[in-house]
Amino acid sequence: MSKRAAIIGTRGYPSYYGGFETAVRHIAPHLADAGWDVTVYGRPGQERVDDPSLDHRVTRRTTRGLESRSLSTLTYGLTAVFDTIRRRPDVALVMNCANGYWLPLLRLAGIPTVVNVDGIEWERAKWGRLAKAVFKTGARATARFADRLVFDADAIGDYWRREFGRSGVMIPYGGTESDVLPLHPDDAHLAGRPFALVVARFVPENTVAEFLVAAERIAERHPVVIVGSTGYGGELDTAAQDLADRSPDVTWLGHVSDDDRLFALWQHAGAYFHGHSVGGTNPALVQAMHCGAPTVARDTVYNREVLAGTGVRFVQPDPGAIADAVLDLLADPVEQELLRGSVRDRARSAYTWSGVCGAYEHALEQQTRGVTVRKAAAAVS
Repeated sequence: MSKRAAIIGTRGYPSYYGGFETAVRHIAPHLADAGWDVTVYGRPGQERVDDPSLDHRVTRRTTRGLESRSLSTLTYGLTAVFDTIRRRPDVALVMNCANGYWLPLLRLAGIPTVVNVDGIEWERAKWGRLAKAVFKTGARATARFADRLVFDADAIGDYWRREFGRSGVMIPYGGTESDVLPLHPDDAHLAGRPFALVVARFVPENTVAEFLVAAERIAERHPVVIVGSTGYGGELDTAAQDLADRSPDVTWLGHVSDDDRLFALWQHAGAYFHGHSVGGTNPALVQAMHCGAPTVARDTVYNREVLAGTGVRFVQPDPGAIADAVLDLLADPVEQELLRGSVRDRARSAYTWSGVCGAYEHALEQQTRGVTVRKAAAAVS
């Protein structure tokens, strides 16, 4: 009999919204290959049903919830948990410790859980006081009721051991390798020119505001490409648009959903600035490394863990320091090539999807052993 797994807490399969969704696009088919019966819960309208990578062996289910910046995770998580309890899988993979509130329901139903706790959301500047309290309380519930915890970085695991007294397994994100791609036709003007690139959601902890100030100086000598947005408008979107309007060498693309276009930008960039400051292993950084992007990174424990031994420059979140480091790298083609090789080697050795998916399968398998024994006993009786 096939082992049955439910995956809860993402926008669905296949979806390209963020790191969790990217991970599930790889984990779900891997489990199906290994003989699992996999169900992924999602939200209406968030899945690409025409995606050529869609694996029809994966069951997709959508549930109801409130489309609210602060309540969507909780409400969609709750309705997915109710449906999971009704269907009784052998194990549930739960993404995001905000869903910790609902773990007691799964435990009462006898469904073991593996929980990816995500980053430390209550430290993100984008959330208000109430939202931060909700996330931290959810984390405490996760620490108490989850059967197995997954951390996407060793530094996140260290935090959870100190703060909540729980250990777990470290499973990072992977990246996709590809041949060198041509620049998208709309980006063809960048060919042969060393350009600076930033790829980030427009939130304060991603150092976007500081980079926009630095970009004005960088653009005096080199093109600058900005990928990302808030998704709902705001001061940072306005600042990016104003900068692009003022400077002919600044291009703001907003959100880019075309992987080939984004991968090509990483591959051809002369300097990629990674300003994420919280959240453990960042999926965008891992993918940039697989693309061989010469990187300048904000100096954080998470970025140092991921970029260990690559020779990447780390900077403080200061516009002057960012501009200096990016301009120095853009002026040094030899260093660019050295960094391309070192970050790619690091990604291949530590951040592959085959390794990530195998680790998730092992974690889920460990939690199903008691369920399998109970099922066998029930069949005999």
